[in-house]
This record gives sequence, C-alpha cells and structure tokens, in this order.
Amino acid sequence: MPSSTGRTPVILVLMGGPDAEREVSLSSGREVAAALRASGRFTVVDQVIDRPTIFELKSLASDCRADAVFPVLHGSWGEGGPLQELLEQLNLPYVGSQPRPAALAMDKMQTKALVSVEGVPTPPAQELDIASRCSIKPPLVLKPVDDGSSVDMRICRNEAEVAAARKALHPRRGRLMAEAYIQGREITAGIVLDEPLPLIEIIPAVEYYDYQAKYSRDDTRYVIDPDLPAGIAERCLEIAMTAYRTLGCRDIARVDIMLDGSRPWFLELNTMPGFTTHSLVPMAARRRGVEMPELCARLAWHALERSAVRQASRSAGAASTRMAR
Repeated sequence: MPSSTGRTPVILVLMGGPDAEREVSLSSGREVAAALRASGRFTVVDQVIDRPTIFELKSLASDCRADAVFPVLHGSWGEGGPLQELLEQLNLPYVGSQPRPAALAMDKMQTKALVSVEGVPTPPAQELDIASRCSIKPPLVLKPVDDGSSVDMRICRNEAEVAAARKALHPRRGRLMAEAYIQGREITAGIVLDEPLPLIEIIPAVEYYDYQAKYSRDDTRYVIDPDLPAGIAERCLEIAMTAYRTLGCRDIARVDIMLDGSRPWFLELNTMPGFTTHSLVPMAARRRGVEMPELCARLAWHALERSAVRQASRSAGAASTRMAR
C-alpha cells in the first residue's frame, strides 16, 4: 500500500522512553527498525525518545513525513496509554493497542478484575500502599502494579521476606501488588493480528524468569508447542484470547500463564511485548514460518490500512455533507 502521495510509506519507529524498561525498548526498537528495512517495503526512520510533548512528537512525525508510527516502548508511559493518547490526538496511525486497553493492561489489578469476570482463573491478589496490611499469605509474589519485565519483582516465602521487600520497594514504587505464588510451568501465548501463536514454555536456569533471564542470560530454555496434558494447550489459548478481547487489545499482545499441574492461571497481558533477540513473540511467529521482517511489516501495514479506511470514511462523510447541502 503506497502512501496517499504514491511514495513509499514512511514508518517512524519510536524507542527508549522514560520507563524502567528503556534499555529493553532500545534493543527492541533497533530490531524492529532493522526488520522493517529488511522487508524492503518502507522508508524507515528510527528515533530514540524520552518523554516528548505533543508538539515535539508532532514535529518528529512531520519532519520525516511519517505515514505510521511503530512505538516499540515498554512500561507505563510508553506502553500503558500516555504515548498512545498523544498519537491519537495527533491523528497518527500506529501499531498497538489504543489508550484505554493499553492502560488497563498495564494496571495488573484492573486486568485481573476484568478477566476474572469472564471466567479466567487468576491468582488471588491485593494492591498495597505503604500503609496497607497484606492479607495474601506467603509464599507470594510482590511486584509493581504497573511495570513489566519482572522489574522490581520479588518472590517472598515468609513474612520477613515480605517485610524486607516492601521496605525496599515502597519508597520508589508506591503501588505494589501482592499475588499468591503459583509454582509450576511458565507458559506464554503470543497474539498477532487477532490470531494466537504457538505456545512457548519458559524454563529458566534460575529461580524464576527475571530480567537477566529474559534479556541477558543464554541458559534459559524455550520449548515451542510444549507437551501439555490433554486439553491444556487449548485452554491456555482460550485464556489468552479471552483476556485480549476483554481488554479490547489490537495488533499484538503476549499473555503470561502459570500452569499448576493441569490448571492454568492467568498472570498478565503485555500490549507491546519485546522484539529483542531473546523475545518470545518473534520466536513463536518464526515457528509459523513468519520471520521478523514479515512480522513487523504485517503490523505496520495493518496500521496503514486502518489509516486508509479512516481517511476513506472521512471523505465519504464529507461528500455526504456536501450533497445534503
């Protein structure tokens, strides 16, 4: 699909951001930009940002004559709604979920409440501020309500560990979530353009799939299409798609699930999962025969197509108004 001027579409890839996952975003953004260039279908402009104002973002897009934006940011500002709100205000088509679904997915407590109503099993949890008494009994997982990549996550096996973790985290995090600890197999389900990808089982060499296991260690094992008890793979995919639809996500997501024997538990949904060399959605897509250039190109084309449909709708509406006059 050429742009409205007949030229090669320009995709502005944004990366960086002000969130804790900035370094992951930079790695993801570089991979996405390289993949889009390798696809040969776009002019690609990649830009590292911090927290631009709407005027700065407008200037960036205008200077490169961007037809669509691929925001490869992870964390509460870049992934959780504020950046998406700016893109909506500027009427810039972009890859990924709209502001409200992005904000809901970033807030783990809201996500759990919404999917529970739809019958999705999720471990009991409680939001904690610095003065709250924790009613979830150890072992439990303590983590920020609105961050990802296991940043500042702690597994606490007794009350002393809970107290120590809260003392360390509350001053810099404020809102925390205590969640009942589920010990079992870690499963993730990627979703691209409303279609689920093959499941992946994550087998870290350390206690849990922490930041280093995700992005820097090479001893984490990944099993695509793992051998699961009868009916469990289907149930995991059902949980993933129910969460995706319940939150109103679009384009891409990754759903994390813990498998306790034969019972899957929903943990969280990420609306802009990683695109690094260790990342899971590209890995699952590759099993389907979709390499990174094609994966990123499909997502970019989808944003461009939305823009084309929107422009056609506006033109039809304007024509109808003229005729009515």
